[in-house]
Amino acid sequence: MQKILIVEDEKAISGVLVSILSDELSNYEFIVAEDGLEAYKLLEKEDFALVISDIKMPKLSGAELLKQALQLKPDTTFVMISGHADIDTAVDCLKNGAYDFISKPIDINRLITSVRNALDKGSLQKTNQHLKSENTTLKKKVNKKYQMIGESAALKKIQEMIEKVAPSDARVLITGPNGAGKELVAHAIHAQSDRSKGPMIEVNCAAIPSELIESELFGHVKGSFTGAIKDKQGKFELANNGTIFLDEIGDMSLIAQAKVLRALQESKVSPVGSDKEIKVDVRVLAATNKDMAKEIQAGKFREDLYHRLSVIEIYVPPLDERKEDIKMLIDHFAKTIADEHGTAPKQFDDKAVKALEDFSWTGNIRELRNVVERLVILGANPVTAEDVASFVRK
Repeated sequence: MQKILIVEDEKAISGVLVSILSDELSNYEFIVAEDGLEAYKLLEKEDFALVISDIKMPKLSGAELLKQALQLKPDTTFVMISGHADIDTAVDCLKNGAYDFISKPIDINRLITSVRNALDKGSLQKTNQHLKSENTTLKKKVNKKYQMIGESAALKKIQEMIEKVAPSDARVLITGPNGAGKELVAHAIHAQSDRSKGPMIEVNCAAIPSELIESELFGHVKGSFTGAIKDKQGKFELANNGTIFLDEIGDMSLIAQAKVLRALQESKVSPVGSDKEIKVDVRVLAATNKDMAKEIQAGKFREDLYHRLSVIEIYVPPLDERKEDIKMLIDHFAKTIADEHGTAPKQFDDKAVKALEDFSWTGNIRELRNVVERLVILGANPVTAEDVASFVRK
């Protein structure tokens, strides 16, 4: 049963309020506090659907109670009771977040109407918060393939950055070694962004020959080069109203870099072999395992493009810098792999986990997954340190 807190130092008045309101609101429980300090202590312990508070009270005034309570629980709904001399204070209370104030002597009908409206307002507020919470939860749902597993300080820092960055349209450059999880960060940013309902298009810049990268990114028209037998949309156009993820951006040719820079500056792309410009609304995420300062110094990467891409930079550390996550990763991979193979998941005993934690993971999380899969297939159940010694090379 929901509760209503009445804060009144005069017992006669609090008794009348409880008597009147309990008849009208039989589905609520009424609690009485005789001063503001007692009320604040009750608010620290539990939530109330409504607080009805006098303004002039010993120990802690109603005005101070309102301020402190809303700092503690911003969604608490207050109706203030004021004497004629307290009208200015009551008005200040409204400015500070109170829903309404009732003047003494109390008009019963006015009181009942105000209380009912305040309760409806509080209920609507909670409903809106619930819907917002559900919406946030939906945004945070990431495909299981891209879950970020672990509780290390390094991973929590990355997750905090993602939460701050995702709602904006800021470009993000994700750096870190191969296999550390840069792709997971990109997917998490997209999933938590306002573009999550739009497409996320991935481009592995290292896997596409330099002579084809422009066609992949910006598209081409039929006959623009040998093999262009029909018009083709580019990745930027396909990502319109969504996100494009340029993985291994450090491997892109200087010619393609110039075209990407222009696309970022003008939000337009031109297909290869065409003079037509296509307007695109795309958020750009990029990733690299290279030291970009060295690449720029060596003339292999445009400094102006780097600054365009790295409005926000998120560094993903190697697994050797977050070894406290290895146990959780092992459990996650063992279950995932078992599901893929249609078998029961294998356990890893403590010594096996310790042996894996002692390894130097140059291939990072990608290497760890491969090792877990090998041990799930070849090892005993539970997997032992002996299995690790037999089937994993240091």
